[in-house]
Amino acid sequence: MMPRDNSTFALASVMQKTVRLLTLLVALLGSACSTQRADVTPPYSPLILISIDGFRADYLQRGVTPHLQALAADGVRATFLRPSFPTLTFPNHYTLVTGLYPDHHGIVHNRFVDPETKKAFNYKDQTAIADPAWWRGEPLWVSVEKQGKHAATMFWPGSDVAIDGVRPEIWSGFDGNVTLDARVDRVLSWLDLPRDRRPDFITLYLESLDHAGHDHGPDSDDVTRALADIDTVIGHLINGLKTRRSFVTANIVIVSDHGMTPAGEDRIVTLDDVVDIANVDVINTGVLAGVAAKPGREHAVEIALLRPQKHMRCWRKSEIPARFHYGTNARIPPYVCLADGGWLINTRDYLNGPTRHISHGEHGYDNDDPNMRALFIAHGPAFKRGLIVPAFDNVDVYPLLARILGIPAQPNDGNFSNVRAMLARP
Repeated sequence: MMPRDNSTFALASVMQKTVRLLTLLVALLGSACSTQRADVTPPYSPLILISIDGFRADYLQRGVTPHLQALAADGVRATFLRPSFPTLTFPNHYTLVTGLYPDHHGIVHNRFVDPETKKAFNYKDQTAIADPAWWRGEPLWVSVEKQGKHAATMFWPGSDVAIDGVRPEIWSGFDGNVTLDARVDRVLSWLDLPRDRRPDFITLYLESLDHAGHDHGPDSDDVTRALADIDTVIGHLINGLKTRRSFVTANIVIVSDHGMTPAGEDRIVTLDDVVDIANVDVINTGVLAGVAAKPGREHAVEIALLRPQKHMRCWRKSEIPARFHYGTNARIPPYVCLADGGWLINTRDYLNGPTRHISHGEHGYDNDDPNMRALFIAHGPAFKRGLIVPAFDNVDVYPLLARILGIPAQPNDGNFSNVRAMLARP
């Protein structure tokens, strides 16, 4: 037996006590850190979806939108966003928040008639559009509210309708007299609400650029000035977010519903010159015209419409090209005629009537037309920085937004794999 070394024994005893003390300290620190993490409120990170109606993708190159360009350079920009067909305002805005093609969500045009109820939808008639029966699918603000989160909408088509009995917690009926700055101020005021009431999802709608494009044409100085004004408003929003220390935490997605192409009095197809108007009911006209043959007149109408036409193409609804994803909904008229880029389709009665108005810029055309290309910019902690992605369809915006909001995506026509790469954490 070796003789006992008291110094060694004492050292071992001290070391054991030290190890026990360190173990206890680590456990206490871990517990404290765990408690602290549970008590710390995560940063407020709203998702703000902004629509700049009529912003053609190449407008970004005009050199008058520094705030938008800065967001694009520091975030994600698509070469362009491909709108759904028809490239009209109400169908595409509702597609962006449902991920459904117009053929599937039911807003098939800005103006149409339901063949069963005989009711007419007109995007300018607030009474008509307030009927929830028009709006199929589940828009994001409804899903957000159903998930116990908070939604607020500053003018978005459909957001003032009780879809499935649900409206956003905060919403406003459209009022074009509300200035763009006032709209942004209202959005910023929502960020000042108590934490348990602040919206998780916010929409902001800006339509002045679309009006300038219609009134003066996309190549006009008026459109350039409208672009600069819109950019100033975006700058106002950014400054307001920075003042509230929310700019680095907010996810901002900026889109448009369609582009714009030059049009005018010299590019009109008169429907009466193509088909005997007495043989048809004209459902809608403009860029995309729809007609129904009166009983017993089907053969004559088909011969007249389906032959080769100048400056437009006509189809039976069942034979519309598959790439349009359009033609199965009962609200689409039996015969559809699409004008060539820049052309319009109207009746002689309208052209000779007191309400005649021919725009200098139009949209609604083939969604593969370069002039119909829309805008997509995304910025915030959810997104990569300095990334340019290839063009994608606007139905894909919905699953992207649902993923950022952390809510289950409802059945939709989008494909998340097309947009996954733009996320910081795919």
